[in-house]
Amino acid sequence: MSLVTDAILEKLNSLIVVVNPKGDVEYVSPSAKRILGFEPEQLVGDGWWNLTRDNVEDRQSIKALTLQQMKQEALLETAPQERLLKTANGSERWILWNTSKGPLNTLVGIGHDITDRKKAELKLLEKNTELIQHNKDMLDSIQYASRIQEAILPDVQQIKNVFKDAFVFYQPKDVVSGDYYFFYQRGNKAFVVAVDCTGHGVPGALMSFIANGALKEVIIKKGIENPADILYALDDELYLALNKSKDGVVSIDGMDVAVGVFDFETQTFSYAGAFRPVLVVRDNELIELEASRYPIGFYADVKKVFITQTIEVKQDDTFYFFTDGYCDQFGGERKKKFNRKQFKELLLSAQDMEMDEQEAYLQYVLLNWRQDEPQVDDVLVMGIKF
Repeated sequence: MSLVTDAILEKLNSLIVVVNPKGDVEYVSPSAKRILGFEPEQLVGDGWWNLTRDNVEDRQSIKALTLQQMKQEALLETAPQERLLKTANGSERWILWNTSKGPLNTLVGIGHDITDRKKAELKLLEKNTELIQHNKDMLDSIQYASRIQEAILPDVQQIKNVFKDAFVFYQPKDVVSGDYYFFYQRGNKAFVVAVDCTGHGVPGALMSFIANGALKEVIIKKGIENPADILYALDDELYLALNKSKDGVVSIDGMDVAVGVFDFETQTFSYAGAFRPVLVVRDNELIELEASRYPIGFYADVKKVFITQTIEVKQDDTFYFFTDGYCDQFGGERKKKFNRKQFKELLLSAQDMEMDEQEAYLQYVLLNWRQDEPQVDDVLVMGIKF
């Protein structure tokens, strides 16, 4: 090679290696000094195979592959190959090789130094692996939280044993839910509560755990039975639970709640609601027990008013507790909300069905309504036949 050519080849960020039919390296470009730290003369003959690789098997396999390529009459076009080479100071460089037939049946390899790119790829792969593991750990934690949440929910069979018939249609938007239901029987009274916590997913689920603890404290431990008084006590419990910090910032988290108390001795149903009504179907007519326009939580500085409504219960009266997830679901031909009016009509149309059939019917209608639309919120509908 001329001095001019050598000067050009020395400055290239590429290696040029020529191998003869015997597998001996006849030529290595001057750029080997800058890229690998070896003098080109060190790498001719077997030097290329021995000095740039530590592993004997690797040396033999790459040399055998080179000889095999030479035996081909016309070198088939192959994809560029990435190879890891050892440098004179013991470090490593990634080289991307393209090979072609040269004169006198030699094989010419042109290798581009891609070490910086490869390091970036490996670093990205490492970050992706960490991210995948992090996501797996997080999903495992959420799945575990889901099992805990299912454990604190009352057994539906327990509700069915107390009433003539009942169902609970419970469909979280995510793995865990911000909707929660509570059931407790004491003496001749049964307490049924539907709760819609702020948000859904993990934040909503954490609120549901707080709701569970607060309801147990108010209804079971303190023995409060009047629905309005239960809501006042829940409001106090939630405020205490969420505002323990000393920075003076008041939490804006809260929940909508419907509280119903069935008295089997007096044959009455007492109800109070915080933004959540209860629907009663009697003789194929729908009665709505309206809620107070205050949530549990949020307005700590506002004087809230919760009112207990009591009605006499007749045989085969059916009571529906529900959160807003069903009514707020988008779908249909116009991609609109299902809405409260359509929900009431749906309940009336299902009155000839058994409660298990009603649950399946509600699930079918919701699925048919939303089609490919994503679920927008947690869904909870409880049906109880007295």
